[in-house]
Amino acid sequence: MGMWIGRNRKARVTYGFDEIALVPGEITINPNEVDTTFQIPCPGGREPLRLKIPIIASAMDGVTNVRFCIEMARMGGLGVVNLEGVQTRYEDPEDALAQIVKADKGTVTEQIQKLYTQPIKEELIAKRVQELRKGGGIVAVSSIPQKAERFAAIAEEAGADLFVVQSTVSTVRHLSTEYKSLELADFCKRSKIPIIIGNAVTYQVVIELMECGVSGVLIGVGPGAACTSRGVLGLGVPQVTATVDSAAARDAYFKKTGRYVPIITDGGMSKGGDVCKALACGSDAVMVGSAFARAEEAPGRGHHWGMATPHANLPRGTRIHVGVTGSLKQILFGPATVDDGSQNLVGAIMTCMGNVGAATIKEFQETEIIIAPSIKSEGKLFQTVQGVGMGTR
Repeated sequence: MGMWIGRNRKARVTYGFDEIALVPGEITINPNEVDTTFQIPCPGGREPLRLKIPIIASAMDGVTNVRFCIEMARMGGLGVVNLEGVQTRYEDPEDALAQIVKADKGTVTEQIQKLYTQPIKEELIAKRVQELRKGGGIVAVSSIPQKAERFAAIAEEAGADLFVVQSTVSTVRHLSTEYKSLELADFCKRSKIPIIIGNAVTYQVVIELMECGVSGVLIGVGPGAACTSRGVLGLGVPQVTATVDSAAARDAYFKKTGRYVPIITDGGMSKGGDVCKALACGSDAVMVGSAFARAEEAPGRGHHWGMATPHANLPRGTRIHVGVTGSLKQILFGPATVDDGSQNLVGAIMTCMGNVGAATIKEFQETEIIIAPSIKSEGKLFQTVQGVGMGTR
């Protein structure tokens, strides 16, 4: 499982999306006849939350707000609102968003930090949930573990359907003498709505999180386009290996308990091919940020910044410019007007499923995978030189 990196020390070889490819199947299926549905189990044996497409929009301030999430739900997906972002610090967050967008490169991190020092208003938590509820669809919100118990109670009472607990690295055995750690098992037991936890990248941690009663686990540390954790902290496991290991944990837990807990690959996917590879590696759904930051409906107006960018002492994110390329409908379902694979993500999933002969996401997870570091460059000289198609970055 490893190779020597020096005396008495081995390291495991791991893989990211650009280093693998999916092998076409021995049979093929009409893409219009595949099933892309995804479901999140609910506590108490209640009916699961069902999505028509296995795509979730990240709880990032440049990606989601009430308007975006309502539109996302209308199209069969799910958007998550960050309860520690500008949406709950400002009655009207538009001015704060405009300041972030307009700030120059040299001062933007400081500007974001300043804007996020405004206290979170609990009445705005309830208000945003109620606004989402009026819009229809599944209502999903998120916070860090330290705020989860209080914020989840407010959100649940206001009508939320799903709560996401998200941090750079999530474990069951978090040690601290400075603050009270979230008792995840008790938290899940008391909650009347599903809890999704993240983020994790290793087999044992995923097993332990599932044993606490969560309804889903987010997979990925540092791969996001606006995240700098891998550079600042040196942490991370490439998403292919992280997803495969986590899928093995899910399957082992299911075999042991009979309870299926989905894993959701989070980050590192800006194009349809990456999404397809994540699902084929064993993910049940994906969480995407930067691709949706390019939507006309996104509040960041073509800009995107990481969740940990506002951290007062050690920012682990940055603001990036991704541009506005089309509507949310185009990004999800096309028609694509760009040639880089960043639009019509659902069409890419359905077409790939058809070509590997997978009628369902579960069958898609059994796709043959090969290590192929040349898959994106083979025969693509002109595209690379001209910066078009697969030559774009």
